[in-house]
Amino acid sequence: MDRIDIRGGKPLSGRLPISGAKNAALTLLPCALLTDEPLTLRNLPRLADVDSFGHLLNQLGVSTMIEGARPEDFGRVMTMRASRVTSTVAPYDIVRKMRASILVLGPLLARAGEATVSLPGGCAIGNRPIDLHLRALEAFGAVIELAAGYVKASAPDGGLPGGVYTFPVVSVGATENAVMAAVLANGACILENAAREPEIVDLCRLLIAMGADIEGVGTSRLVIHGRERLHGATYRVMPDRIEAGSYACAAAITGGSLDLIGAEAADMMAILAALREAGVVVEEHKEGIRVSADGRLKPLTLSTAPFPAFPTDMQAQFMAMLALADGASVLTETIFENRYMHVPELARMGADISVNGRTAVVRGVPKLVGAPVMATDLRASMSLVLAGLAAEGETQVNRVYHLDRGYERLEEKLSAVGADIERVGDG
Repeated sequence: MDRIDIRGGKPLSGRLPISGAKNAALTLLPCALLTDEPLTLRNLPRLADVDSFGHLLNQLGVSTMIEGARPEDFGRVMTMRASRVTSTVAPYDIVRKMRASILVLGPLLARAGEATVSLPGGCAIGNRPIDLHLRALEAFGAVIELAAGYVKASAPDGGLPGGVYTFPVVSVGATENAVMAAVLANGACILENAAREPEIVDLCRLLIAMGADIEGVGTSRLVIHGRERLHGATYRVMPDRIEAGSYACAAAITGGSLDLIGAEAADMMAILAALREAGVVVEEHKEGIRVSADGRLKPLTLSTAPFPAFPTDMQAQFMAMLALADGASVLTETIFENRYMHVPELARMGADISVNGRTAVVRGVPKLVGAPVMATDLRASMSLVLAGLAAEGETQVNRVYHLDRGYERLEEKLSAVGADIERVGDG
């Protein structure tokens, strides 16, 4: 199993390109199931999760063709076509590897009138039930049953009749699944308290480009008027706001300066506000965002919450950064109850962090020291890389397959801006 070796203490400087968003790409890919015409996605990141989702679509009858990047993009171009859906079963062997696989449920139900999808896997960061996905689909007229580890959903003859569903709590994945199911319904589907994340806006924009009728994009109330069919489209995946935020933390923790090329400030206002509060200089320019730091960072009090608040996917990276701040920071995790698994590994490097339930107190220390550490999930992995970039000596990050799920060409990008980092194979 590969590991990443980092010899820290080097301020990062230069231009670092931001890839297409992982969380958006995994939502846009299943839209290929909603039409029999070609769907082309540009700026698609080269990630293990994207490859896994492509394999799942192949099993359902979707043909895929991958091209290289265009000059204005950093990722690949993939053209998909589901001339017909040849299977409505998403098997355990694929779904267990990636939680986002559950997002084929809505499109299959909409297009084929039925879907059988294994209960999902993914990062072990707490209990993430799919009951809200199922309740929303039931509100639109689907019949749902659970059997032998699978969700079986079916629509009445003629398709989903439509309906109204109010989410009791905000759920990104459930909103995405419900929207994709609704675009081919026979009537209107209304979602109240829907998630507003930029990735959901990206999904709605793609669906509208395919002919869908969606009102309220970017708000918590979505009204979807079902269409008889959708057509193909060509669409560019939005830049990855979490990748951009992660590399912003890399500039801050190393006392460096990075131009994050392609980053969209409008999608990451809470992240940028927290960086500024910590004493980091953040400047927007025509190509993206410049992030610079010089001297000790200021402590923060942060709480994760749905967009537009501070994202849970940035909590671990900020914790690593604040481990070197001048004072005590308080982080509260409100989304997932088991998202502090990186704390013991950061402690191995000299961080002073105490956890009480969903709250972590991070007392800044003068320095971190390199050590062998083990990644537990995607964002935790990045927090350890960040700590390693700033630490004295060598840090070995093990189980880096988590990183490959969400960060495209990480070592290449960091090396290009001055990091001493390399991937080491087990052979």
